[in-house]
Amino acid sequence: MPEMTAGWARVEMLPGSPKKEDTRKQPRLLPRHSTMHLLGPLLLLLEYLAFSDSSYWRFDHPHTLYTWEKACVWIPCCYTIPESGSRLEKLTVYSNYEYNDTTKDFQGSILYETKEFSNNPPQEMRVQFLGNERVNCTLRINPVSKEDNGWLGIRVNTKTDKWMEKINLNVSKTPLPPHIQLPPEIQESQEVTLTCLLNFSCPGFPIQLKWSLQEPAITLTSLSTKTVSTQSKLTFRPQWTHHGKNLTCQLWDHKAERVLSEDTVCLDVKHPPKEVTAVIQNPTRIREGDNVTVSCNYNSSNPRVSRYEWNVQGSRNKVFSEVLVIQKVSWDARPIACAACNQWCSWAPSVNLDVQHAPKDVRVQQTSPSSEIHSGHRVLLGCNFSSSRPRDVRFFWKKNGIFLKEGRELSFDSISPEDAGNYNCLVNNSIGQTTSEAKMLRVLYAPRMLRVAISPKDEVIEGKKAVLTCESDANPPILQYAWFDWNNQNLRHYDQMLRLDPVKVQHSGAYRCQATNRLGTGQSPPGTLTVYYSPETIGRRVAVGVGFCLATLLLAFWGVKLQRSWKRIRSQQGLQENSSGQSFFVRNKKIRRVPVSEDPHSLGCYNPVMEDAISYATLRFPVGETNTPRTRDAGTLEAEGPSPNRDDTVTYSVLQKRRVGDYENVVPENVEDEGIHYSELVHLGVGERPLGQEAVEYVTLKH
Repeated sequence: MPEMTAGWARVEMLPGSPKKEDTRKQPRLLPRHSTMHLLGPLLLLLEYLAFSDSSYWRFDHPHTLYTWEKACVWIPCCYTIPESGSRLEKLTVYSNYEYNDTTKDFQGSILYETKEFSNNPPQEMRVQFLGNERVNCTLRINPVSKEDNGWLGIRVNTKTDKWMEKINLNVSKTPLPPHIQLPPEIQESQEVTLTCLLNFSCPGFPIQLKWSLQEPAITLTSLSTKTVSTQSKLTFRPQWTHHGKNLTCQLWDHKAERVLSEDTVCLDVKHPPKEVTAVIQNPTRIREGDNVTVSCNYNSSNPRVSRYEWNVQGSRNKVFSEVLVIQKVSWDARPIACAACNQWCSWAPSVNLDVQHAPKDVRVQQTSPSSEIHSGHRVLLGCNFSSSRPRDVRFFWKKNGIFLKEGRELSFDSISPEDAGNYNCLVNNSIGQTTSEAKMLRVLYAPRMLRVAISPKDEVIEGKKAVLTCESDANPPILQYAWFDWNNQNLRHYDQMLRLDPVKVQHSGAYRCQATNRLGTGQSPPGTLTVYYSPETIGRRVAVGVGFCLATLLLAFWGVKLQRSWKRIRSQQGLQENSSGQSFFVRNKKIRRVPVSEDPHSLGCYNPVMEDAISYATLRFPVGETNTPRTRDAGTLEAEGPSPNRDDTVTYSVLQKRRVGDYENVVPENVEDEGIHYSELVHLGVGERPLGQEAVEYVTLKH
């Protein structure tokens, strides 16, 4: 504890001046080195003023004074003489006095006696009178012995009156213990003042009050007719950690540097529950679906905890139990907090249950491109999840339920329509595995793989129904179809199916289709449709053909007959014409004659390649020799001029005769006639017939 201010002490002054003087002394600080007996009149001045007009003796002093052996005692005292203007003639101090009825006087050990009162400082004696002959009767005893224990008697005498005043003096063998005075209630962090009171004060005696709490304190000394005490006031703001701690006030002899006595109290600091914590009682790590036990603990509470509150999943529950059981905890359970309450509530920090669970909210995310996917694009898929305990996870990919690869990302450098499908991402940890919802990967591409499908089949019979379907693979779907025939002619049909009902033979041919979506156009290879005649059509056509053949044969038969009849008629007409001047006949030679090679007018040709075929020859008579006879190889003369009715050229035919029929109306008489037949032309001019050898020009064609 801090010592008293060096050289100064605070003293409470008492009334001591007579009323007639009408003066009052004010409290002031006195140097400690001043003579102690000078304080007496000053201390009693105020009390004297109060009782100066009294009609009887009146003393004012503490009822009991406390001290211990070898200490001192300060006895503040003031009195009032009944007779105004009287003064003391004698003052005697007795120790443990008694009244003697015989002598009618007091007797006992006399500690002090004086008949002379002066303003001079009192002598250094064990008992000192510090008062005066009018109002002040202050005494000081130093040192105090054990024989002083009991009571003191102050015997005062005036010229006309006398009085005995009793003062209790309690002398203990050991120093007096201080007494700690506490306020009715001490609350945490609220300023409070504690008082350490010692019912003892003796100016000049080397004592001091010290606190065990290292806080500044103020020491006050009271020397009045009411109390004689020394106080040390400690003002501070207690914390909850002070609760239950001992607080000691020590009476310290700073001269001997030792503790004379002490008093200890236990601080009762009211405070809310402190160091509240929510503690998970489960022995192992919590998994999703487990039952969880949580207890609410605290370190200190004054007064004791009366109830608990729990904050579970964002809602508060008031319960009186310090243990909370959560049934089937969810994977996303929120942190739990509890509060311990007395007249105040203190909340514990939230505790995270850290529920172990398989990965949650697993999803496939298309990283690029952000818009629709076209064939040939670069596509990147990522696998994400929101929560996993523990965090150590592995990633896997499946397409249409078939395992693809391991890894968090799935990339396609140039995606194709075959890559389209449902993709799942799987994430697992030590607790379990979670599969994402299927991500439908749609790849857009122009029509491809077109073909013409013919139903019921590509070979049909006329009259039936044929359906041509343009099958294709395209995404997005086909917007328009077009059909073309074998001549690449647009059929102006724009549906997926081309219906031919009924189908005709004219529909036979190759067909192809064209499909278009918003990404492009594709064409199919030709698909051939073959249409066969029906049995009915075949029967009708056979009947028509047979009838045509029969009609043709019939016409040919009648034509031959008509030709023969015509030839006979012509033959008869020829004979008649010959008889009139010119004639043409055909003579059948039985023996083939070889033409004379040296005859320049005889031309012949032989072509072995032309055997069994019809050969033609042209005989041309010389032009410009009109009516001029020329010598022949046989010495005969030609006609002098050609007939004006005769053409310059004559064409002859030589045919191999068939075994049946006749040739030029000449019927062979024997087998030899089946050889070579030829014609001879006898040029019969107008006029007289030549008489010489007949000059016959003929053409022989070897058959």
